Amino acid sequence: MQNQVFEFLLQITILIFSVVIHEVSHGAAAYAMGDSTAKDAGRLTLNPLKHLDPFGSVILPVITYLTGGFIFGWARPVPYNPYYLRNQKYGPALVGAAGPLSNVLVALVFGLIIRFLGPDLSLALSPAFLRIVVFIVFLNLVLAIFNLVPIPPLDGSKVLFALLPARAQNLQIFFEQYGILLLLLLYLIQVFVELL
Repeated sequence: MQNQVFEFLLQITILIFSVVIHEVSHGAAAYAMGDSTAKDAGRLTLNPLKHLDPFGSVILPVITYLTGGFIFGWARPVPYNPYYLRNQKYGPALVGAAGPLSNVLVALVFGLIIRFLGPDLSLALSPAFLRIVVFIVFLNLVLAIFNLVPIPPLDGSKVLFALLPARAQNLQIFFEQYGILLLLLLYLIQVFVELL
């Protein structure tokens, strides 16, 4: 039981810091392109208390862990105003892509730790530390891939909408209105497939 509590606390700590890095990256990208909304709101900080969402950062991760699933959650989105961005067409896509790219970068850094500490990891790393590093890599890759799904409100939708021609604006409006329902439908299909 004590090991389970430690495992959960470790996983939720890694999740929280991974989603905080993700969100701060959105704000930093927006700030670099002329929008100071996140900075003015005090959200360009790695302090997790500024980013925690009661449901997404605490309740949902507890539920997903206790039900035996993969621990999952999110932080409060960092605010930004697309109208302040210097590049109106591709600025939102760059802000959207910054979050997943930060997760890929975290995974890369910790993956390189595993790779370059030598072929005999048992000499370089304790098994517990190796497990932590592997979980950091895995979780950050999952966050990056999931957030690149091109359905609102996920980050991939901002990239998709920047690449769509102006005549596809109706498609963007449809996705923005029904994106949450589409994500819920995809989740229910996945659960149904697992039950078969």
